[in-house]
Amino acid sequence: MTGYIAKGVGGFYYVRTETGLQECRARGIFRKRGITPVAGDVVTLNAEGNMIDEIAPRKNVFVRPPIANLDVLFIVASTTQPVPSTRILDELTAAAVYKDVQPVLVITKSDLAAADQLLAAYEKSGIPVILLHHATGEGLDALREWIQGRLCAFCGNSGVGKSTLLNALDPDLHRQTGDISQKLGRGRHTTREVEIFESCGGRIADTPGFASLEAQKLAYIPKEELQHAFPEFAPYFGRCRFTGCSHRSETGCAVRAALQAGEISSSRYESYLAMYEEASQRKEWER
Repeated sequence: MTGYIAKGVGGFYYVRTETGLQECRARGIFRKRGITPVAGDVVTLNAEGNMIDEIAPRKNVFVRPPIANLDVLFIVASTTQPVPSTRILDELTAAAVYKDVQPVLVITKSDLAAADQLLAAYEKSGIPVILLHHATGEGLDALREWIQGRLCAFCGNSGVGKSTLLNALDPDLHRQTGDISQKLGRGRHTTREVEIFESCGGRIADTPGFASLEAQKLAYIPKEELQHAFPEFAPYFGRCRFTGCSHRSETGCAVRAALQAGEISSSRYESYLAMYEEASQRKEWER
């Protein structure tokens, strides 16, 4: 019997299979191997359906919050209060790309203020942008298309409208929280664990750890790998004068030439420089 872990609490794992939700433990061998089962893991259960025998190879895994095999990260930003920090958004999109997750920028409250600043920064980044108009519902269908057949999570600071957005996407989502809570015998809000719900033809992960936008905790990107986390740099790889160009101050840098030509956003490039400097200063034990 196979399924995926919808939630894990206190050494128990709740695995969603074709026959429903199974409460399981994990074999001790995983602990010996240094592997901790997390939400999103695809697993094989024993014949009785109460023990995790195998964990399938992961596409990716995050430690904080603990989730595996994420396909899409919706980064929710508001065009009004709280005013979005493009630096934080750039760190989040870079962390997603580095972890082989598709980032999608979702701009909420776009019916209340102009989204020109964010659109200008991301229109040439290769990162999809969805404008949401709560009054008309415009943008919801585009979101549902991204969710279809994928495991998705939403992140964003408090006040950007994540709860309103999720309720608009699927009013039944908040009621689904009772399913596992009944098995746990606890109230809905007594745990802050990752929990996965089926919705819009895909799966949506409730990930409390994404709410604080602590991008550096999602992925520590080595400075040598950082360029690959900015998709708009890719067309210029191999065109710089010097092998190993860091795209900061080198003569004959194709990325900097693209910046000067207006092909790369200046705010995105400034984020790259700041992130490169931080990565250079990071101590080995911090990684």
